[in-house]
Amino acid sequence: MLSNLDRLLAIMATLRDPENGCEWDRAQNFATIAPYTIEEAYEVSDAIDRGAMDELREELGDLLLQVVFHARMAEELGLFGFDDVAKAISEKMENRHPHIFGNESGAMGERRWETLKAAEREAKGATSAMDGVARALPALLRADKLQKRAARDGFDWPDKEGPAAKLREEMQELSEAPGDKQVEEAGDLLFAAVNLVRAYGIAPEEALRSANDKFERRYRGMEALAGPDFGKLPLDDQEALWQKVKQGEN
Repeated sequence: MLSNLDRLLAIMATLRDPENGCEWDRAQNFATIAPYTIEEAYEVSDAIDRGAMDELREELGDLLLQVVFHARMAEELGLFGFDDVAKAISEKMENRHPHIFGNESGAMGERRWETLKAAEREAKGATSAMDGVARALPALLRADKLQKRAARDGFDWPDKEGPAAKLREEMQELSEAPGDKQVEEAGDLLFAAVNLVRAYGIAPEEALRSANDKFERRYRGMEALAGPDFGKLPLDDQEALWQKVKQGEN
């Protein structure tokens, strides 16, 4: 009897069969499937945030399917298969935990973890501290990672005042920027904001996620108080409702 993993691998092979497989599945390639892979990862995160464990089980299955899909396409091209993927991550985890699977001692702190990852990147031919920070990451998360890489080389503000002053500077530059420079200056402003938040030891992605949730919760509260005509209220009345919802939370 097949294990559930072997069953899933067999299902994907059948779906990709050139003669009898599913037309949609056969037509896909790495590029067309990549957006689904990203979407499924976000849905896993969303289920965790909501504490929906039954949904998490399903979403993890959807994410596993993405891995199986990519591995199957790679196998068809003679590149690698699912077993190679599992072998690679197994070896990586053992190498990154020498204090567990090897002869080293001591705890695995963030600095030690990053040192091991840096050695892996160097072994792969990396020439810059920026190598390996995926461009497909959400922009906020990528900014955080790029700044952390630079900080490990000493390129970082020594205290919070540096990034705070830089943020004020970028705000001024955006207010004075001509139309063709506003996108660039807006990007600099957001990048500087990430730097300041990071100086407080706060993960920018988590902070903005929390702010998004708070804004949505309060906005829904205003809508509930005002009813269907909320959008027709003047701004002062909407602001009054915002303050009422905010005070209710406090």
